[in-house]
Amino acid sequence: MSHTAHIPSHRKPRRSASKLALRAGVAGGVLSTIAVAGAAGPASAEPVTETIEMPTLGSLGTDLSSAVAASAEASQQEALDQSLEAQEAAALQTAAKEAKKAKAEADRKAEAERAEKARQEAEAKAERAEAEARAEAQARASRDSARTQLTATSASSSDSGSSSSGSSAGSSSESTQVSSGTAASIVAFARAQVGDAYVTGGTGPNSWDCSGLVQAAYAAAGIDLPRISYQQSSMGTSVSLSNLQPGDVLYWGSRSGSYHVAIYVGGGKYVGAQNSSTGVVERSLDWDPPSGAVRLL
Repeated sequence: MSHTAHIPSHRKPRRSASKLALRAGVAGGVLSTIAVAGAAGPASAEPVTETIEMPTLGSLGTDLSSAVAASAEASQQEALDQSLEAQEAAALQTAAKEAKKAKAEADRKAEAERAEKARQEAEAKAERAEAEARAEAQARASRDSARTQLTATSASSSDSGSSSSGSSAGSSSESTQVSSGTAASIVAFARAQVGDAYVTGGTGPNSWDCSGLVQAAYAAAGIDLPRISYQQSSMGTSVSLSNLQPGDVLYWGSRSGSYHVAIYVGGGKYVGAQNSSTGVVERSLDWDPPSGAVRLL
């Protein structure tokens, strides 16, 4: 064993290279600061008597920590801003989808409403066509009946004319009373409807079209007439407008193609279902002069 082995070493432990370098840098900085201050001072300046406290490693660590914290806060704020922007973009995208969906739903409803309206119009048109067809069929069926009745009335009048003079006079008086009573019933019925509404295809009791009113007035006197205006004006005997009698049927247009009919009520007036604006009215012949007239009594 060495004779010096039991003697403990008095050498100081070696310092790490990094600590030495750090201290050397700090010391160099301090010396440089002092040298610059001395060179800048005047030659006659008094000796420095105050000790200048230099920054320590602790203050440097605090500044570094503050910088790191500020950087972290800035990064966090940027991340928050990006998150908000992403949320706004998502909200805008969702709103756009909802608006597109709402528009599609509105378009679908509008299309459904248009389809329903078209269906209703088609049904109404079909109903009108069916009503006109029924009226036409009824008119054809009643036309022969009316003509038969008129023929029978004419034949009865002829038979009465060929009888004895006394009997003939009595029959003529009775026929006049019957004819006058029939015309009065027709006129009374027509005037009772003045003020009612005009409706295309109307046959009463509170709304009429022109031929519907004429047909109903004659039906009140027990006479069946066709339903359509040109069919009504084609019946009976044509008479001059200067030789009209109450109960005569007035028509507008040609006799076989009339588009409007009314009933002459005497005194230069007639009653007719004119249009949807006026309804059933009593008017002077001068208000709307007819094209002609027929006598069915």
